[in-house]
Formats: sequence, structure tokens, C-alpha cells
Amino acid sequence: MQTHEGERPAVLAPGAELERMATGASWSEGPLWMPDRRALRWSDIHGDRILEVDEGKRMREHRTGVEFTNGRAHGLGGVVQCSHGRRAIELEVDGDVTVLVDRFEGARLNSPNDVAVHPDGSVWFTDPPYGIEKPEEGHPGSREYGGCFVFRWSADAGLRAVITDMARPNGIAFSPDLATLYVTESAGEDETAEANTIRAYRLAGEGADTAAVDGRRLFAMDAGTPDGIAVDAEGRIWSSSADGVHVLTPAGERIAHVPVPETVANLCFGDDGWLWMAATTSVYRIRTATTGA
Repeated sequence: MQTHEGERPAVLAPGAELERMATGASWSEGPLWMPDRRALRWSDIHGDRILEVDEGKRMREHRTGVEFTNGRAHGLGGVVQCSHGRRAIELEVDGDVTVLVDRFEGARLNSPNDVAVHPDGSVWFTDPPYGIEKPEEGHPGSREYGGCFVFRWSADAGLRAVITDMARPNGIAFSPDLATLYVTESAGEDETAEANTIRAYRLAGEGADTAAVDGRRLFAMDAGTPDGIAVDAEGRIWSSSADGVHVLTPAGERIAHVPVPETVANLCFGDDGWLWMAATTSVYRIRTATTGA
């Protein structure tokens, strides 16, 4: 692990080493630890399949022909996941998939990318256009509502846009105290000055009236795109990048870098401090000195 201060911060367990747990995917995304199965579930987006690997490095196909699923999170009695192909947020329970929402004010969503479930049961997700722009990640289409928003959905209140000032919102995560929402901006340099940054929004209000306000740039990534992010119990942000994982304080100070030999797309915490990383063709893990928020 590398740091800018030349000292080893207490973010990894003593003697921690990077392990490659599985390989053979074409573009790995959407990792989620499944504690009941003692396995990591993730998407091989270009392969249009969902994979799992257990702690013994045994890999299996969970489902195929899944309409290009991406980010996922536990919630609502199952796994809430993003579908590029269906342009929807889905709920999978015991292998059965239900579409929760696929339209905003009558227009189809773009291609939901990443998702975070609030303790109140609301589903917060990003909606960039990758699935309608890249044939290997979905189906050709247009931006029907005209933007790329961050949304909040709940069964009782429906769908509402909570962030509308980003070009291509990507990864999403809450702070441990639920006072801040972090969203990564992965737009190209020609689209926005905020490209390849992590933004922080203050959450104001409660329930269906919760608003994301006072958006600000928290961190500018200098190693590719900050795609998926995860937050630990101390409130630090762990961000994917082209050269591994970068660890930031809630103030946006980079305190550590964990090198990974492939581009990291997304990451999640598992049990016992393990950090799991979905990186191009493979899945990696490393033991940390913390736990997920």
C-alpha cells in the first residue's frame, strides 16, 4: 500500500496482501457480498451474466441473459440491482426478478448504473447513459427525459430526481450518519469541469422529502475514473480507479492507495473487514482494518 505521507495508515490489516479470487470475466462490475451464501456476487456486464465466487475461490454462474445488470445492494427483502438492458431498477428475490421502476415522468430511464438503499427503504440510484451508448453494455437508445439524474424511489412516494446538476453520475454511497450522499462523476473532460471527481451532497429533510443540497467537489481523481465507491465505519471513502483503490477522509484528503493490477470498476466490504474489488476481468480481495459503514 502507498501513502502520500510516507507512513502506513491503519486502513489495512497487518500483513494484508491482495488476492485474486476469480477471473475470466470481460468487464466486472456491481460486487455485493452475500453473507448467507458466503460468496461475492458480481456482474460480467459484457458477458451478460451474474457470477458468484466463494471464499474457496470456487466460481459459478448465478444467472445468464440478465439484461446487463450493474450495481446492486441489499434491501427490500432481496437484492436491488440496476439493469442497463431493461433501463430499470429491479428486485431479485430467490432468483425471481421484478422491475421496481423504469420510467421518470413517462419517459424511460437511461441505464441505471449504481444503487444505495437507505435504511428507510428508499432506493437511491444513478442514471448515466452507458447502456444506451455502448452496445456491449445494453441496447442502443436515447436519453428520453433529457438528462442524467440521481433518483430516489420508494414504494409509497414513487420516483423523484434528487440531483440534476451532474453530467454522468456513476457510483453512489451514503455516509455512516446518513447526513451526506457521495456520488462519482465520470463524464469526459469535454462535457464538464467536474469530470472524474467525487461530489458530496448534504442530505436535508426526512423520508420522501429528503433533498440532496449544497453539492461540492470533494476529490478529483488523478488516476482514471472514480467509478464505484464504498464507505467504511469511520466514514472514509474507498474509491475505485484505473490503478487500484484510493482511500479518502470525509474531508477529501487522500490517505492511502491500494494498487491493483487491473482497472477497478467497483468495490464493496464483506465480512471480517474484507474489501472485495471487481476489476476488469477479475475479482480481488484484501483484508482491511475496518468494516463497511
